[in-house]
Amino acid sequence: MLKAVILIGGPQKGTRFRPLSFEVPKPLFPVAGVPMLQHHIEACAKVPNMKEILLIGFYQPNEELNRFLLNAQQEFKISIRYLQEYAALGTGGGIYHFRDQIVSGSPEAFFVLNADVCSAFPLTEMLRFQKEHGEPNSFVILGTTANRKQSMNYGCIVENEETNEVLHYVEKPSTFVSDIINCGIYLFNPDIFQHIGAVFQKNQQDMLLYPYDGEEPTNGWHRAEAIRLEQDIFTALAGQGKLYVYKTLSFWSQIKSAGSAIYASRLYLNQYHTTHPERLATNKEGGPKITGNVYIHPTANIDPTAVLGPNVSIGTGVTIGAGVRVRESIILHGANLQDHCCVLNSIVGWDSTIGKWARVEGTPSDPNPNDPYAKIDSETLFREGKLTPSITILGCNVTIPSEVIILNSIVLPHKDLNRGFKNQIIL
Repeated sequence: MLKAVILIGGPQKGTRFRPLSFEVPKPLFPVAGVPMLQHHIEACAKVPNMKEILLIGFYQPNEELNRFLLNAQQEFKISIRYLQEYAALGTGGGIYHFRDQIVSGSPEAFFVLNADVCSAFPLTEMLRFQKEHGEPNSFVILGTTANRKQSMNYGCIVENEETNEVLHYVEKPSTFVSDIINCGIYLFNPDIFQHIGAVFQKNQQDMLLYPYDGEEPTNGWHRAEAIRLEQDIFTALAGQGKLYVYKTLSFWSQIKSAGSAIYASRLYLNQYHTTHPERLATNKEGGPKITGNVYIHPTANIDPTAVLGPNVSIGTGVTIGAGVRVRESIILHGANLQDHCCVLNSIVGWDSTIGKWARVEGTPSDPNPNDPYAKIDSETLFREGKLTPSITILGCNVTIPSEVIILNSIVLPHKDLNRGFKNQIIL
C-alpha cells in the first residue's frame, strides 16, 4: 500500500503571498476554482492502492482547514489527516518528526509533495519509473528542465544520462550546475528515515559540541530536528546509487508569489480540458461571452453582456455587471464588478467592489513564452528602489470608486480608495 505526505508550511511562510494569505492559509487559496491543495489531493487519490494522505505543517488547526479536510475526505473517499508540527522543522524534519504516523500500516512507499507547486503530478509514472530503475529501495525526485539562468534559483540535479541516477545535487547554486531542477515532488520508502535519522543524530552531537551557536540553549531540540531534505539529505545521497530523477515533460510551476497564482491557474485550466471539462465555462444562449479557458462557480451572477477570458476564474457569489471585461484574473468570492469595469492581470479579493467604468490592471509575471523551458521568475517586490511592476492585487473588502485606474498596485484589505493609483502599495 501507499501513502502521500503534503508539506503545507505555516503562517510564517507564504509571506510573499500577502495580502492574500491574511484571509486564508496559502495552501487553501483557490487556483483554477479549487483550493491549491485539492489539485495535490486529487492526484494522490487517483494512485491505485493509496490508503492515506497526511498534511504536515505548523498552522494552528483552524475551521477553514478542518472544513476543507472534511469535504476532501468525502469527495475523494480517502483518509486525510493534518499533523501539526510544534515549529517549522524544514522539509525533512517534518516527515521525520511524524515518521511513526507515516510508516504505520507499513506502506511500501510514500510520496512527499510540496504544497506550493502546481503540476500535472505524474505520480503513477514515478512509481513505474521507480520499479524499473535502481534497486528496489531507491528514492525518486521529480525533475524538469529549466533554462540555464533560471536553474540557479532551484535545486539542481546532475544525472547519469543512461541510468537517471542523481550523481550530484546542489540547492540554489551560485554558478550554473545543471538545467534539470527539483520539482519538490518525491517518492520515498521508509528507508529514507534512516538517512534523516543520521542527520538528526549528527545535529544532536554538534549541539553538544557547540551548544550556544548564537541561539538560546532552550530551542536546542528544535535545532536538531530542523532538517532540510534538499540540502541535508539529497546532497549526501547523490552518487550513492540510491537517488534517481524522473524527468517530466508535463507542466510544472512554483506558486510563491500571488502573481504566480494567475500563471498556475492558467496551467490548471488548460489541464481541465482532459481532466475536468465540466469545470470549463462554454458560450451559452443568454450567458456571458467566453474566450479561452474560464472557470465560473455556479453561484456567480454574471450579466450576459460581460466578456470573460482567457484564463479567468470566478469564485462563489461573485456579481459581474453589464459590459464588464475580465482577462487573466482571479475573482474571489463575493466580489462585485460593476457595469463596464475592466479587470486585467489582477486578483480581486473577497467581497471587494470595483466601481463603474473603473479599470484595474496589472503586469503579468509570466515566463518567456518563446522559451519552452522558462519558469516563472520569483521577482523581488522592489527593484532599484521602485516597486517591480506586477499583477494588481486587491485584498479583501476593498472598494474602488467609479472611473479610476488602478495600475500595478497592491491594495491591503479594507481600503476605500477615493482616486486612482499606479505602481504603489496602498497600506
